[in-house]
Amino acid sequence: MSALITIGPEPPDSPTARACLTAYFAEIAQRFDGGFDPQTANALGDLTMAPPTGLFLVARLEGRPVGCGGVKLPPDQPALIKRMWTAPDARGLGVARRLLEGLEAAARDAGFAVIRLDTNRALTEAHALYRRAGYAEVAAFSDEPYAHHWFEKRL
Repeated sequence: MSALITIGPEPPDSPTARACLTAYFAEIAQRFDGGFDPQTANALGDLTMAPPTGLFLVARLEGRPVGCGGVKLPPDQPALIKRMWTAPDARGLGVARRLLEGLEAAARDAGFAVIRLDTNRALTEAHALYRRAGYAEVAAFSDEPYAHHWFEKRL
């Protein structure tokens, strides 16, 4: 089944990307204590995840979007992963791992030596993924209101 998954860049404001992000926001609104309001989250606009300041990837299973993730590439700071999501019916197929690898490769290719991310305590599967991928938990590096864990990896 994983051979049927393709991952590629997508403009973060495309209908496909917006559909993935809408599904992601809906899911975390259900999972986070107190819900989730994208207007409250400390995030630069999604367009910062488009070249040359970033990259947004969409995973497709037989052409159907089943996951997404973005990386921001700010000058003079570590790269920052945002908006990692896999559709519930595609979990266990390696989608998140492949998205993460693609985002890391983009940061590495852009000359970044360090990549970071933050995540909510409710996303225990994500914590496990990041640890398996070599991320270490670090002190808070942002004031993201929905973050409880901060991770970093040397590329």
